[in-house]
Amino acid sequence: MPEIEVKNSEGKGVGIMGLSDRLFATDINKPLVHEVLVMQMASMRQGTASTKTKGLVSGGGKKPWKQKGTGRARAGSIRSPLWKGGGTTFGPLSRDYSYNIPKKKHRAAIASALTAKLNDGEFVVVDDISLPEAKTKLLCERLEKLGLKEKTLIILDGVDEKIERAAGNIQNVKVIQINRLNLYDILYHKYLLINKKDVEKLAGTWS
Repeated sequence: MPEIEVKNSEGKGVGIMGLSDRLFATDINKPLVHEVLVMQMASMRQGTASTKTKGLVSGGGKKPWKQKGTGRARAGSIRSPLWKGGGTTFGPLSRDYSYNIPKKKHRAAIASALTAKLNDGEFVVVDDISLPEAKTKLLCERLEKLGLKEKTLIILDGVDEKIERAAGNIQNVKVIQINRLNLYDILYHKYLLINKKDVEKLAGTWS
């Protein structure tokens, strides 16, 4: 069973706790992590790029000139892709890029990412992360004492308005609930910060 040092709000060690083997001691499957990340980023795409074919462009219902006898090439609509102001041939249309993969794969990718974070010393457990007031300064001081000076993801079991309000003004800090944890946020942020009491809930939800 992997173990991690639990720190207090001053950044000092106050004990050791064991972690779930299935979530923090798995084989790191990089191809699987890549597959799930691509899926998630595809789901984040807006897919709003759109053009009009000649059937969608307004106007052009009347034949410009008669079929024969003018000496000009035959034409059926002024909205042909060959004409200025006409439709677009094979242009992009609005679409949904999202797709799904098995939940088992998703959980395995999360476990691989968390194992890597633990191995790199970027998974931080504190005995209590709560704040007495919803002040950005207090949260900044706490993160600094913990040595978390780069992008940090704070993982909570439930809603904590004080922490969420305090973190809202810090560019490199994001607060997320355990049930909304995702691979992109884990990989995007350098450090993961979580309460000791929430580690078991994390393991129960994702292992």
